[in-house]
Amino acid sequence: MDASCHPPQAKPPGYTWAMPAPTLVKVVKSEEKGSDVNLGAHLVRDAFTNAFDSAVVLTNDSDLVEPIRIAIHEAGKRVGLLAPVKYPNQSLMAASSFYLHVRNGHLAQSQLPPQIVLRDGTVISRPATWS
Repeated sequence: MDASCHPPQAKPPGYTWAMPAPTLVKVVKSEEKGSDVNLGAHLVRDAFTNAFDSAVVLTNDSDLVEPIRIAIHEAGKRVGLLAPVKYPNQSLMAASSFYLHVRNGHLAQSQLPPQIVLRDGTVISRPATWS
């Protein structure tokens, strides 16, 4: 184990662990990083290169407010928000050209079938939790 990871930095400096420091730490919240930056960069690039007239972004991530604003106000494009939550981020709604709420039923109807068989016989299965 990397010495820089032991003991965990979960307590303020000077705190002494009452028991041996754990060798494993449970991560309660995991986040995917980078996709919002990639989406924002491509949205702005595509807006300035006239790759679209109108775009829609399916998100509730406020990190995309500025790329949406740039695409609309500096590149002159229409960018709509499809929000997959009941109460969308107000900043995203304000930045977008239009807004639509995506309900669970819409998402369910957009699912691929439980299995897809490719021409070469390979079977791709949808995760059971997506049903």
